[in-house]
This record gives sequence, C-alpha cells and structure tokens, in this order.
Amino acid sequence: MDKHIYQTGLIGNCAYLAHVHKNTNIVWLCWPRFDSSFVFGSLLDNEKGGEFSIRPQHERDSHQYYLENTNVLCTEISCNEGKYRITDFAPRFRQYDRYFKPLMLIRKIEPLEGNPRVKVTCKPVCDYGIKKQSVNRGSNHIEYTGCDENMRLTTNIPINYILDEHFFALNEPKYLVLTYGQPLEAPLISTAEHFLRETIAYWRLWIKHSSIAGYHQPYVIRSALVLKIHQYEDTGAIIAASTTSLPESPGSGRNWDYRYCWLRDTYYVISALNHIGHFEEMEHYFNYVTDISFSENFRYQPLYSITGKHDLVEQILSHLHGYMGNQPVRIGNQAYEHIQNDIYGQVMISLLPLYNDHRFVFVERKDSDRWVDFLLHKIERTIDEKDAGIWEFRNFANVHCYSNLFQWAGANAALKLAQTIKNPDLQERARILIDKAAAHIENCYDPERKVYTNAADSPHLDASTLQLIMMNYLDPASQRAKDHLAAVEKGLKGENGLFYRYLHPDDFGRPKTTFLICAFWYVEALACVGRLDDAMREFESIIKYSNHLLLFSEDVDESTGSQWGNFPQAYSHVGLMNAAYRIAMKLDRPIFL
Repeated sequence: MDKHIYQTGLIGNCAYLAHVHKNTNIVWLCWPRFDSSFVFGSLLDNEKGGEFSIRPQHERDSHQYYLENTNVLCTEISCNEGKYRITDFAPRFRQYDRYFKPLMLIRKIEPLEGNPRVKVTCKPVCDYGIKKQSVNRGSNHIEYTGCDENMRLTTNIPINYILDEHFFALNEPKYLVLTYGQPLEAPLISTAEHFLRETIAYWRLWIKHSSIAGYHQPYVIRSALVLKIHQYEDTGAIIAASTTSLPESPGSGRNWDYRYCWLRDTYYVISALNHIGHFEEMEHYFNYVTDISFSENFRYQPLYSITGKHDLVEQILSHLHGYMGNQPVRIGNQAYEHIQNDIYGQVMISLLPLYNDHRFVFVERKDSDRWVDFLLHKIERTIDEKDAGIWEFRNFANVHCYSNLFQWAGANAALKLAQTIKNPDLQERARILIDKAAAHIENCYDPERKVYTNAADSPHLDASTLQLIMMNYLDPASQRAKDHLAAVEKGLKGENGLFYRYLHPDDFGRPKTTFLICAFWYVEALACVGRLDDAMREFESIIKYSNHLLLFSEDVDESTGSQWGNFPQAYSHVGLMNAAYRIAMKLDRPIFL
C-alpha cells in the first residue's frame, strides 16, 4: 500500500482544532476560530507555515495513539539517547455550569527511557504565513505579537533553550502551554495536570453517555469523538473538515476550503448524532440551522460560515507552496453561490424533530403551520429548476435525481407534520410536491439498464442515487431497488469496496480518486436490500483505509490506498457511524448505553 497516509492526529475542544504530526510538529492550527488564519500551517507550506515541534537529535521511531476514549493524543519518540512521550490536548471540561474550552494548547513532555535530548521550536505566524510573529522574552514565558491578539508560551523549560533552539537533556516532565488572547495566569504544573485529568474524565464520560452499537465499536467511538470536536460550540455549526486545500488527488486542482457548514449534510449528521444518543449536540445544531432557515427569504446557500455568514468569497493564496506542492491554496468557497435544490428537503426532514419529538421544548412548535408553509414554498419555487447538484458542478446544471429525491423526502416530512397538526391545505400542497418530485425522479430511470441515472436525459451513474434505497423512495425489498444497486455497483465500485462518486468528466476532468462517504452509503444500501454478508464484508474492507489513529480522509486512491482530500473528513466519519448502525440493527446487536 502507498505510504501517502496522513501522519497526523487531531485534537480539539469545540473551540479550535489542531493537527499533531507523528514527528511532534503542530502542522495545522487556526486561531481564534475554525475558519481563521492558521498560526501553524506547515501542512500547506514548510517554510511559511511556522513550526511548533519537540524533536530529538536522532529520531529512530515514532508511535502515536489516543488515550482510550478521549481526544487526548500521545506521541512517543525513540531516539539514540532514550525515549520520551508528548501528551497533547485542548482543555475541555465542565466548570461553573458551563464548558471550559479555552484557546489553549497544552503539551506535556516526559522522559520514558534514558536521557533523551530534545529541542523545542515555536514559531507562530500571521495572515496565512505572510508574516512571522514578533518574539518577546518574559521571565517564564515567551510573548508572540503581531497578529490580532497576542499569543503566549508559558513553560518550565529554560526560555533561552527555546529562543536559541538548543538541545537539552529531558530528565523530568516539562510543560508547554500556548495561549491565544488570554495568557495562563495560574501555577503551570499543577494547572496543566489538573486540566489533563479533567479533560480525560470529560471525554470518557461523554463516551459512556453515548449509545454505541456492538459492531466495530472502536471505529464508531473514534468517529463519534471526531464528529464532536468538529462542532463549533459557540454557534452549534458542524464543519466538514478543519483543513483547506488538501487535494482530492495530486495535481487535480480540486483543492477546497472545507472549514464551513454544509446544510446538505444536515440530515446525515443529525442521523449520526441521534444514533449515538447525543441530544445536546443535536439541539445545538438545530439552533444553528433554524437560525439560518428563518433568516433566509427565498434561497438557501449550500454552505455557511460557522457563524452563519453568507459571503464566503473564494481567494487563492499564491504565496503558499501547497500540500506536497499542490496548487492552488484556497480560502473561502465559491460553492456558496451555487444553486443546490436538495437543501430545502434536507432542512425539512432534519428539523422535523423540533416539531414532533416531544423531548424538544421549543416555542417554534406552536408556529408549525407557518414553518411548514415556509419550507414548502421554497420547494415549490425550485422543484422544476436545474441545479449544480450534490457534487457542486461549477459550469453546468441539470435536473438532478438526488435533488428531487430530497425534495420528495422533504415533502413527505411536511405531509406527516401537516397531518399531525390537522392542516388540510398544507397536506394537499405536500402531496402535489411528492408527486411532482417523483415524476422528476422517474425521468432519471433507464429501463434498459434498470438503473436511475444522475439526472434527467443523462446516461451517467452517480453514487448519490443509492439514497433512493436508503430514503425508502425505492422499497428496499423490491426488485427495482436490487437491480438499481447492482447497476450502480457494477458501474462505480472500485476495488475493495471503494466507490467513485461518478466517472464522467466534470469541470476538472475525470475524477481519479474514490469518495469514502459513497463507500459507506454503498454499505448501507447493501444492508437495506438484505445483502447483509456483503455489507459486513465491504465495511470491514473500507475501514482498512484509515490512518494509524482510525482517522479517515475524504478520498482514497483505489490503486495505491493513499489518502487524499481534506482530513479528517467529518462526513466520512458520519458515513461510517451510520453504516455501522444500519448493520448493527440488521444483526440485532445490542446498543450499549
């Protein structure tokens, strides 16, 4: 298998995310928000991206792992003089009736064998590496200035050793606490140890309060922990990934900024959170989505910033080298301008629990008529339009099967709610839309090949049409569902269960890598139609494509097994969680609470 596997672990506290490479360097960290400039970004440029590393003189081996059921990451380095461990974490725990989640990165360094000699390098940058921060010496800290707010490194390592990048013998635990804005004004060692204990306890309790089915639990637990820290707690938004411009394949130009929240993925995320029983996160995400929903008069954008901002103007940062030399490096995402008409149905079915799940206590419930009318009106105005589709084609539009499927599903959800609140007018409007969406979907059916294509009057296959089975548009027990699955499988399945989104040329040519969430959709579809042995075999094949920490990328090259795309991809982990749940339910495996 190709050695191109992302060699980083992810830490976070729902206020920020950081990537820690196996070589100890913090290769990606954006402060103060998920979508801010990086302060460490060597993932995209070794020279301009800064550095925060704890390296030995002569490294022999590196081993990286999470403390069980936590987002606390350990990196053990073996060198000629001995061995040491770095424990990296973002503090998060309950304090004063709220969550403590500071912009603070804590690194504990402790010798394990011998007297290893290490060198600490800390060189943060500003404005995506355009300028370095100024360094100011304190008594027991280093102050970094020049960005919007100051950063401070507080430590019990001699300051001169860090400023001079001097190797020193590690013979006792050392601590590095890097903060943004507010400095640490408390005892260093006891505070760091207290924060570590409380953070470990928080994550383990969070997992204990998760309902995890008895099927490949370690993968589901890690995926749940990944999904959790991709939620920006201040607003409830959940981003697709913490990175930008990691290419879908080398030289493809498909380098996108994924540090935003896609409304299209709301249904899948809500399903995953619901499956593991995390009501608080669901409710928080609902608040974010409903705030956007009621603030838009006509069209929804496909994606929004973590604060609901509309304008995500795309820019190219030509001064950055790019991941492995892959250009361009983009910030912002032009897809915010696209027309994607599946969104309205996605929002409808995702927000339905606000109105019919009585665990929610919301004032909006009393205004259900207005809300259903609001969303039905959006579907009515867009149901006959061409759009960019789920894959966000930039230069052509179609009447896409997937878009109409979610309009169909959204209208069905509206019908259920209209029946509950006994509103005959809304029921009739919903039924009309159900029939109209179904007619569009049937225009995509190819009776000779016994398959639904990606769009009306198109011959092309698309993995998103697997959702016809999963959303019960096609009865999973029907021959049509089985035939459709077999045709898509034959056309788009690569080796070892990997799946292409599509294989026809798009704005950037023919796709070269497989898309992991499509592989997990394939597993779900197999389980739905009763091919459970196939579903389990394919699931077990797909999960081999994680990195050393069970973290999944967006894309995988089927010929080499190499990971590509933004990493870790939250929605790949969502796909894994939903596929594992679907199989567990078919197996009648217990849900561990």
